[in-house]
Amino acid sequence: MAATTVWQPLNDGLTEICTLLEQQISPSSAVDKSQIWKQLQHFSQIPDFNNYLVFILVRAEGKSIEIRQAAGLLLKNNLKGAYPSMSQENQKYIKSELLPCLGAVDRNIRTTVGTIISVIVNIEEGSGWPELLPALVTCLDSNDLNHMDGAMDALSKICEDIPHVLDSEVPGLAERPINVFLPRLYQFFQSPHASLRKLALGCVNQYVIIMPAALYNSLDKYLQGLFLLANDPVAEVRKLVCAAFVHLTEVLPSSIEPHLRNVMEYMLQVNKDPDEEVALEACEFWSAYCDAQLPSENLKELLPRLIPVLLSNMAYADDDESLLDAEEDESQPDRNQDLKPRFHTSRLHGSEDFDDDDDDSFNVWNLRKCSAAAIDVLSNVFGDEILPALMPLIQAKLSTSGDEAWKEREAAVLTLGAIAEGCFNGLYPHLSEIVAFLLPLLDDKFPLIRSISCWTLSRFGKYLIQEGGNPKGYEQFEKVLMGLLRRLLDSNKRVQEAACSAFATVEEDAAEELVPHLGVILQHLMCAFGKYQRRNLRIVYDAIGTLADSVREELNKPAYLEILMPPLVAKWQQLSNSDKDLFPLLECFTSISQALGVGFAPFAQPVFQRCMDIIQLQHMAKVDPASAGAQYDREFIVCSLDLLSGLAEGLGSGIESLVSQTNLRDLLLNCCMDEAPDVRQSAFALMGDLARVFPAYLQPRLIEFLQVASQQLSTNLIGENLSVANNACWAIGELAVKVRQEVSPIVTNVVSALALILQHAEAVNKSLVENSAITLGRLAWIRPDLVAPHMEHFMKPWCLALAMVRDDLEKEDAFRGLCAVVKVNPSGGVSSLVFICKAIASWHEIRSEDVNSEVSQVLNGYKQMLGNSWAECWSALDPPVKERLARYQV
Repeated sequence: MAATTVWQPLNDGLTEICTLLEQQISPSSAVDKSQIWKQLQHFSQIPDFNNYLVFILVRAEGKSIEIRQAAGLLLKNNLKGAYPSMSQENQKYIKSELLPCLGAVDRNIRTTVGTIISVIVNIEEGSGWPELLPALVTCLDSNDLNHMDGAMDALSKICEDIPHVLDSEVPGLAERPINVFLPRLYQFFQSPHASLRKLALGCVNQYVIIMPAALYNSLDKYLQGLFLLANDPVAEVRKLVCAAFVHLTEVLPSSIEPHLRNVMEYMLQVNKDPDEEVALEACEFWSAYCDAQLPSENLKELLPRLIPVLLSNMAYADDDESLLDAEEDESQPDRNQDLKPRFHTSRLHGSEDFDDDDDDSFNVWNLRKCSAAAIDVLSNVFGDEILPALMPLIQAKLSTSGDEAWKEREAAVLTLGAIAEGCFNGLYPHLSEIVAFLLPLLDDKFPLIRSISCWTLSRFGKYLIQEGGNPKGYEQFEKVLMGLLRRLLDSNKRVQEAACSAFATVEEDAAEELVPHLGVILQHLMCAFGKYQRRNLRIVYDAIGTLADSVREELNKPAYLEILMPPLVAKWQQLSNSDKDLFPLLECFTSISQALGVGFAPFAQPVFQRCMDIIQLQHMAKVDPASAGAQYDREFIVCSLDLLSGLAEGLGSGIESLVSQTNLRDLLLNCCMDEAPDVRQSAFALMGDLARVFPAYLQPRLIEFLQVASQQLSTNLIGENLSVANNACWAIGELAVKVRQEVSPIVTNVVSALALILQHAEAVNKSLVENSAITLGRLAWIRPDLVAPHMEHFMKPWCLALAMVRDDLEKEDAFRGLCAVVKVNPSGGVSSLVFICKAIASWHEIRSEDVNSEVSQVLNGYKQMLGNSWAECWSALDPPVKERLARYQV
């Protein structure tokens, strides 16, 4: 039998590739990196190019470590795309070269090999490399530091990227790999080498979240190991110990309960660790503890010692990047990296129950913020019980004087803001003293004290508004309002940002209380608009939009519009159709157009035309960016559709003159079929808004709109598709009540989709359930003959959903449908009669005479139809339901 020949590189090829790699990593600017990159990409097409790369990484002893590492990193990137299509011989060669190199003398080579191994395991899902696990075990058991470190490094990457691979059955192995590795990892907790202790603990920590049987059955051993490492001299190990306790608290709190006091004492001690990253990891424990609903008495005993630690960690660290930012004067232009990524939320119809986290993803999480979050959580769990331990500390810090103590004063103001909601009852009697103390801090010489005072005052704003009936409370509210407006015009960018955000919060809380101050508010906002740099300008747009949402038609006065509109229109004309700074301006105009209603008419034509132009430009850019002169960015389409919706809502039937001669109908249908969920979501919102105010415009393509909308109700209803389905469902209902019988072709399909949604209401959100119940009712009202035959399948969930809808015109429509199907098929409702009664009893008052009389006929009809059985149904109802139904004499 002939021996198989092992692949060998050609010297010329080897030299050429090494030269290219050397040029690629050279710091010299004389080298054209893009040309080299192109050549390397070209080489990647050669079948055995990756063999050359692994050869250079593993065997090119004469070359520099940097060149060998560069070959390894290029190999890693190539394998991610090319590995599955490589020949088996080449795959085999690469794998056989990597394993002996796990114990390479140079650590950079070892870690590069570990990275490549984890990439291959990820692609093969752990099944195509029987030699790997025995090789790792041999290295771990070798007692040679390089081999142990190399194997542990590869293992840690596998555990991090694809932990389930080690917890799966592997053909040819008697047990799961994790059962082989876990005991060895526990042993390495005691290694004299810090790198091995750290890697071993990091590996095991990856499994806490998925908690495989092997870990669950050896938790005692794991906990022993954690206590052993708790005071490790190496900070990174201590940090991993803290992370382990936090994960266990989140995933399996019962596992730490027997050791709770020891764990809490340890976390308290490490919360003061000189290494800030260790202290930060420990600080995460307190919020996790409260979320896990572990016994609160234990934590309560700890509060007098924990609170001072949290408070001292809330002062700015000397190296906090905010200290540098705080020096920025308004005259310094923003750099591109200062601009936070922004996220536009598409328009949604119905209950606002979607998660809407503040955009804090851009901000760096640190010990200060984590400590403030912990105090906030503690104040919500313990309320006023934390005040005796906390208030003396706050008062002591606030009374420190001198420039060097400004960080202490700032931390005290931050703490007051953090507890404003949780400890409100205890703070309320002192509200006017707290506010009187905070107001002068708005003029403090330190910008970060001015900015935190804005935030803290905004946290107390809503309580001052509740005090509006008392002259002192109202006077203080005015002072806070004027103080924040003054800070809007601060010369420091950080203070501008804080004041503007705080003001937007106060606007939401105060709403109509702002009306007497509208003139002065607008003057300050537009003055800020004129002086802010790009980053803070976005926050001003938000504050203007929030103001419009809060005061609505009160804004529609000539004197106010003269202050507000000219600067916005000038900015609008200044920006090109592909400038991303248009996004916040489009959002701002959306709020203004809804607030002004027909008052927006003088500005409507150019705004409408601009939205149309932007959508058309983006549709071109999607197909051919070069001829469109712009890169495709669907957010332009989403913001423009939402502004068109705002116009339709604001102008009502007045939108007719804008849209009738345009191709909006075709553009809109196109957007309803877009592959991006957020584009479809906004498109169906506009379809519904047009259906309400100008349904005739959709008529020529009516059936297409209805069919596309009905398809959204049966797609995979998770994530963003839920919001799309929600708006599509609402739009079908709005169109149905306007075009009546013309919806007939889609009724049966839509009703069966809505019935499924209602039957699985717990799997979707409240808004979609409510809209489904209303649209089902509207279709039932229009075509009871098509809906009634199927009513037994959905009557109970439909009635449960209708009972949750608030009293309004949409609910009246739905009940017209309910009554109509019961008339057509009374026996179909008998088995759900208790639920029909509960749905009717959910009304506080039915304002429409005809709906009221229909409902009465349904109840009395069932009473007659059931005869003696009615009493049985009646007795199954709760007293409040009977009380509400009494008005129908049943």
